Amino acid sequence: MTELLSLDFMRQALLAAVLVGIAAPLVGVFLVQRRLSLIGDGMGHVALAGVAVGVLTGHAPVLTALLAAVAAAVAIELIRGRGRTSGDVALAVMFYGGIAAGVVIIAKSPSSSPANLTAYLFGAITTADQRDLWVFAGLAVVVLLTTWVLRPWLFAVANDEEYARAGGLPVTGLNIALAVLTAVTVVVSMRVVGLLLISALMIIPNATAQLLGRSFRASVRWAVLVGVVSSVGGVVASFYAETPSGGTIVLLAIALFVVAASASAAIAKARAHQHRRAERHDHEHGPDCGHAAIEHHDHVDYVHDGHRHAAHEGHYDEHDPARHEARKENAQP
Repeated sequence: MTELLSLDFMRQALLAAVLVGIAAPLVGVFLVQRRLSLIGDGMGHVALAGVAVGVLTGHAPVLTALLAAVAAAVAIELIRGRGRTSGDVALAVMFYGGIAAGVVIIAKSPSSSPANLTAYLFGAITTADQRDLWVFAGLAVVVLLTTWVLRPWLFAVANDEEYARAGGLPVTGLNIALAVLTAVTVVVSMRVVGLLLISALMIIPNATAQLLGRSFRASVRWAVLVGVVSSVGGVVASFYAETPSGGTIVLLAIALFVVAASASAAIAKARAHQHRRAERHDHEHGPDCGHAAIEHHDHVDYVHDGHRHAAHEGHYDEHDPARHEARKENAQP
C-alpha cells in the first residue's frame, strides 16, 4: 500500500475514485426511483460523440463531452415531457445516435488510436492528468451540492410525478436538472469506470443499499458507502492485479451486491423458520385451553411446554420474558 501511495498518478486516481464513488450513487438513487436505470448508458454514448469531437478538433475531450451530454440530457427531457415520443424511444435514439456519431467522428481524427478510445469507453484512471482531476473535482462538487439542495423535490418527483405536479412543483425543471446531473456524473466518471460502465456504478450500489437500508435516508448512506468502497477498492485491486480499473470497480460492486443479497436471504430464512417454530400448536390458546395465562403489558402470554406464546395476527410468537426484562433495564437512563 505504501508503494501505491508513493506514486503521484495513483494518489490522483484514488482521489478521483472517491469523487466518483460519492457522486454516482447520489444521482443514481433518483434514477432507480424513477425506473430510469439505463439512462446513464444513453448519456455515456452521447458523451462518446463529444469526446470524438474534442479529439478531432484538438479541444479538451472532457469539456466537449460535457457539452454533448448536457445538450442531450435537456433534449431528452423536453421531448419526453411534451409527449411527442415515449421516453424509451427517445433514449434509444440518443443511445445509438451517440455511439454511431462517436465512432464515425473519432475515425476521422489523425491523432486517435484504438487505445485512446478504449480508455474512454472502459476507463483508464491512471491516464488522467492533474488538469483532468481538477475538472472532475469541480464537476463532482457541483453534482454533490445540487443534489443536496434539490433532494426533497427530486425525491417527491421520483416517487409520484403527477402528485408533485399537482402540488405545484416545477416537475419539468426538476426532471431536466436530474438529467443534467446524470450527464455531468457520466463525464466525471468516464476516466474512472468508462462511458460504457458508469451506469453500473450509479445503479448497483443503490440496489445493494435497498437490501441494507430501512429508510430512504439510510439507503442513500449505504449506497454512497458501497460506491466509495467499490471505487477505491477497485482502483487498488486493479493496480496490483494489473487489470482495467473500470471493469474491476464494477465487478467489486457486483460482489458486494451478491454478498448483501445472500446475507439478506439468509436472515429472512432464519426469521421465517423462527416464526414457523412458534406457530406449531395442536390447539388454539384461550381462557379454557388448560395452559397458564400471564398478563404481559397489553396482551396475554400462554405458557406452553416451558415457553411463553402470544397470539399475533393469526399465528403465535414466542416471548422470552428474561430477554424482555434485560432490554427494559438497558433502556432505562
